[in-house]
Amino acid sequence: MKKLILPFGLFFFLNVHAIEEFSNSKKEYVTTWSDIAVEQMMLYKIPASITLAQGILESGSGTSKLASEGNNHFGIKCHGWTGKAMYLDDDEKGECFRVYDSAKESYEDHSKFLTDNKRYNTLFELDITDYSSWATGLKSAGYATNPKYADQIIALIEEMDLSTYDKQSGSSLASLDVLIEDLETSNNMKHTVLIKENKVKYVIVRKGDTFYRLAKEFGIGLWQLYKYNDFDQDKDVLEVGDIVYIYPKRKWSKKKFVETTSELTLREFSQQEAINLKKLMKINEITNPDEKLVIGEKIILR
Repeated sequence: MKKLILPFGLFFFLNVHAIEEFSNSKKEYVTTWSDIAVEQMMLYKIPASITLAQGILESGSGTSKLASEGNNHFGIKCHGWTGKAMYLDDDEKGECFRVYDSAKESYEDHSKFLTDNKRYNTLFELDITDYSSWATGLKSAGYATNPKYADQIIALIEEMDLSTYDKQSGSSLASLDVLIEDLETSNNMKHTVLIKENKVKYVIVRKGDTFYRLAKEFGIGLWQLYKYNDFDQDKDVLEVGDIVYIYPKRKWSKKKFVETTSELTLREFSQQEAINLKKLMKINEITNPDEKLVIGEKIILR
């Protein structure tokens, strides 16, 4: 059998062409999914640069079989998964991978995968613009077995200048409210679960929401909903824009204290900062949680 020998010039051209195609596919991937990555960053506090770099690396810029046929852009396996699945060779033969109805669903599940797994908790203590530490932390927490995984993620972020998307993390709360409104245009849709800096999960009340409807959606008792939120006993109706916690508020904060910037009650402050009201009352020696605090008053948090 004769060997096919390519002229050096043609060989060089084919290689350059392949590199250019790979580079273009990465650019197209970023163009296609950057808005979703930024949206996930605003909702879950995961750097968009990290999400995009992981998507590029794990899915071959969206061209892998897992991504093209299973809409799985992050190589997330079936652990604890009850949905559709695909079996592929990875670290071992015939491993089970999650399959999604859309790539958007894959991005959402990636965010929940990181926020719901305790081994990634320390990542959320990092600055959202510190992509290098995020990449190293993902590898250390066991996201991938490749020893060069963190270096690959960092190299992609720097090559594609993905860190520019992280700067959008400073978007205003008003922008986030618009985002949530766009995501949830119908009360028939499930609420988007948001997460405070101290990792307490909550939702934003929409038109038509009631205590009963939220309790039913999240599988918790009405008594739990009241307990988690320290609602005033006279509050019987939810208002659009209210924050409602679906997990207990924390009894601690990284910050030692804050100074109030507006007139509000300790009850309102508790809801704003996701810190248990009774704990705040005790450490601040306040007996009436519904008395207005003056602007500039120091509130001890721990």
